[in-house]
Parts: sequence; C-alpha cells; structure tokens
Amino acid sequence: MAINTSGFGSYDIRGIYPESVNQELAYRVGRVFPELFSAKKVAIGHDIRLTGPTLSDALSRGLTEAGCDVYDIGQCGTEMIYFATGHKFFDGGIMVTASHNPKEYNGMKFVKRGVKPVSPKTGLLDIKAAIEDESRDWFFRKATGDVYKIDVMHDYIRCLLSYVDVKNFKPLKIVINTGNGSAGPIINELEKFLPFEIVKLHNNSNGFFPNGVPNPLLQDSRAETAKAVVDTGAACGIAFDGDFDRCFMFDEKGNFIEGCYMVGFLAEAFLKKNKGAKIVCEPRALWNTLDIVAENGGTPIICRSGHSYMKDAMRAENAIYGGEMASHHYFRDFYYCDSGMIPWLLILELLSQTDKTLSQVMGDRISKFPVSGEINTKVDSADTVKKIMAKIEDIYAKNGKVSKIDGLSVDFEDWRFNLRGSQTEPYIRLNVESRGDKALMETKRDELLSVIRG
Repeated sequence: MAINTSGFGSYDIRGIYPESVNQELAYRVGRVFPELFSAKKVAIGHDIRLTGPTLSDALSRGLTEAGCDVYDIGQCGTEMIYFATGHKFFDGGIMVTASHNPKEYNGMKFVKRGVKPVSPKTGLLDIKAAIEDESRDWFFRKATGDVYKIDVMHDYIRCLLSYVDVKNFKPLKIVINTGNGSAGPIINELEKFLPFEIVKLHNNSNGFFPNGVPNPLLQDSRAETAKAVVDTGAACGIAFDGDFDRCFMFDEKGNFIEGCYMVGFLAEAFLKKNKGAKIVCEPRALWNTLDIVAENGGTPIICRSGHSYMKDAMRAENAIYGGEMASHHYFRDFYYCDSGMIPWLLILELLSQTDKTLSQVMGDRISKFPVSGEINTKVDSADTVKKIMAKIEDIYAKNGKVSKIDGLSVDFEDWRFNLRGSQTEPYIRLNVESRGDKALMETKRDELLSVIRG
C-alpha cells in the first residue's frame, strides 16, 4: 500500500487527516521507530484532537509489533511527553499532535533517548524513507512488546513547581484561557498549590474546539482573553495553544504582549541569577532580546526558529534559556525542551516581587523596540514564496545587512525586518521592528506588505 508522506516537515509530521496523516502512517512510524533509534521503551501521548486516540492506537500497535514496550500517558500536552521520556529514562517519545493547526489536522512530534529532538538531520528523513519502503514486509506481525498505561501527572506538577518558590507569590487574580485544549487538567492541578484566584475560560477539553482552534498568535483569538482581564480586574491573562507547549501573556489592560518581549523578560530573569550565561534567540524579532542580554552580561546565540533547531542549539551551547517570538520557551533544566507552563509561573513569580503592573514592567521595552507582530499573508505555493522573497531581497538588500539564518532578515540602522515562509501552513510571515520609532516601524510594515501582497 502506497503511503502519503507529504506531512513530513522541517521538525515534525503535520497534515490533514486522513489524506496525509492516518492510521497507516502512524502504524508504519511505530514499526520503524524502534529500529532507527534502538528503542525498547517509548512514551506516547496525544492532545485533545478527536483523531488522537485512533492514531495513538495505530502508533502503539506498530511499536509493539516491532518489539517495543509502549508507555501510554494518554491525553496530555507535548511537554508531558518530553517530561515522561526524560524522567523515566525512556528511549524515545512520540506526541500525536498538530499543535495550533486547524482541527482537521493531526501529526506527530518525536524525541529520542535523552529527550533529544528528531529533526531532518537527526532521523526525521530516515523515518520518512523507512515508511516509504515497500520492500518491507508490512504485514509481518511480531507482537512482542507490551503496552502500559502510566500516569505522570504528580511528578510533572512537582517538576513545574520546582522552578518557582510558591512563598514568593502574591494572591493575584489571573485569567487563564485554555481554549478547550489539553491545558485544562494541568491548570486544575496547579491551582491546588497556588494562591491565585483563577478566572478560567474554556477550561474543559473538547476536541470539537467549539470556540475555535486555540492559537493566540492570531488576532481573532485574543479578544475574549483580553476582555476577561479588563472585566474582572485581573493582574494579567494567560492563553494556551492546543497542546500547551506555548503560553501567551496579556497585561492588566488586556494588551497582548508579543512573544519577543517575553523572551527578553525571561532572559533577564535567568541572567540575573546566572551571570555570563548563554541565551538562544531567533531572528524574527530580536533587537529587544539582544539589548537585554548585552545589558545583563550574557551571550546571545542566534538560531533558526523551530523546536528541533532551538533544542540542538541549546544543547550545543549549553544555554540556560532560549526563546522564540512564537512563544516557545526552552529551559536547560527541562531537558533543553520547550514548556508552556514554566514561563507563566516564572513571570508571575517576578510580578509578585515588584509593585509594578505587568504593563509598567513591559512598557519601557515595548517603547524602546516597537514591533509589528507576525503578519501572515496566504500564498498558493512554495514557488510563490520564493518569488516574493526574491522580489523583497532585490528591493531592500542593497542598503541593508542581510542574514539568511531563517528566511530573509535585513537590518538597517533604525529598523529591520524578517520574512519567511511557514514550515507548516501556506503563509509567508513578516516581522518588522525599529529602534524607538513606532511610526517608522508602521511605515516600513505597510511598505513591505504592499510589495508582498501587490
């Protein structure tokens, strides 16, 4: 039977169910994963998507028929697979998720022994080639592995709380919008240990996503959280995507805080306790982070965005922290992996130790380095992305400093931009920032968009 591998991307598998992600694909991944990564024990789990259990079952069947024992933690967030793999010293972990993609999508993220990411350079293309190999006897049933249902919730919650001192927290009122995703049960458990009054929005997990697929990077997904913060007089708001490997913050006025400012905020927090440490950041919007790292005596490492690339850079540099403007935050002591739960706990601990509001804490940074936020333009093909990129480079590269670490970045004295094609969706993405000149940033943003969309 021919298999569709169009869902293989730069750092995971992601595609529409059942056209490009289905039980046959999941089964074959399970059959080849133990062989490729010498795995005898593998953790698996799935997010709230309706197709998650079916794909997990097919994946589990493939793993066990390849002689591997499966440790199934059930419905979870992606970081719980990272935690289970590292905490239990498993040989690998596979999360069935499509993160923030629309609900018709599903996919898989992989880590191998030591919670090391599986990228095109470290095995993802090997998985693709192996499952495309029709010379294999896909009908052979070895069936020597066992399946164990395990619960890592208690140990995982204890791990999260180890990043903060609960005694430092003030009894703040906060809004948390889990978007009917997988984060609800975690918030319910954490609530038992925290002094916060939590106003919960869409806290029940629901794979139909009755309030839309949770992706607070999209403007339309922010309004409800922002309104609830203002209406309830909360100190801040927190929103999650579906598999909660990212969290998004709102200040007490309901303003969405762009991820690049949170990267700088957390970088400063770590550098105050770890002088001279390395901080990994990515080039979409980075001037604020570079400024903070320099002020606090750290060393910046600029890396291509994407979880596998960031994790590889974190390990190679032994960086204490890394962050992306898309609100992925990586921690050396969390197996160099990203967590959506650790950041908001750290931020609220820091907020509890100051008399300033979150808008006051962030205001100076926002005015010093205004950003456009990521602006998406839908495209019809990869060729269109290439043509747009070439056109923009031809116009702007002559007078600026060009970098192609991730897409196209061009730096000028007072402003810069980054333009890149999405790895997972049919979009080209623009980010613009300036040095203290919001009007300039907006002018250049509009100028670039007119070319991109013209």
